[in-house]
Amino acid sequence: MNVTAGAVPATDIRVRVRRWLKPVVFVACLLPLAWLAVRAAEGGLGANPIEATIRYLGDWALRFIVIALAVTPARLLTGLNEIGRLRRMVGLFAFAYVTLHVMGYVGLDQFFNWAAIGKDIVKRVYIMFGMAALTMLVPLAITSTDAMARRLGGARWRRLHLLVYPAAIAGVIHYFEMIKAGFMQPLIYGLILAALFGVRLYKKWR
Repeated sequence: MNVTAGAVPATDIRVRVRRWLKPVVFVACLLPLAWLAVRAAEGGLGANPIEATIRYLGDWALRFIVIALAVTPARLLTGLNEIGRLRRMVGLFAFAYVTLHVMGYVGLDQFFNWAAIGKDIVKRVYIMFGMAALTMLVPLAITSTDAMARRLGGARWRRLHLLVYPAAIAGVIHYFEMIKAGFMQPLIYGLILAALFGVRLYKKWR
């Protein structure tokens, strides 16, 4: 079989993609934090930098949850199994951004006033849904390692990690309930989630 001079075999390309894909995506997942730091250093967070920081982290938390959920449908639709290796890492970044979002509220906005936080959770529906999403994501982050997957067993581990779906829904409701106007963005997130759920169900029952 003739090979064009200078051409890179397909197997070599796949090896290179597999080698560099995770490091590149890892750095890309850190870019929103880097941009937030640049904006903060330049005084570009507006009149209420605390609120801007919390909102920014929350926006990216929801985006990463959606991206993590999109990994498997993208792998199923494209047949590129290398993509599947990204789901765990992106999911952990989603959890990290959710945690930073919540800690921004707890520490920067409420100054660790737990009594006020408790009243706020009861009073404001969107905070209740946000805390519910965090609560569901915690066991997923704890059991994200291969060792925990083996300890739980494949079936139990997969059932547990189905919590990501209600967590994502709770995140969209949190966003929808939080804003006063301009509901297009949470609606878009909701439609994307519905499409991702649809792809998973179609592939499962086809």
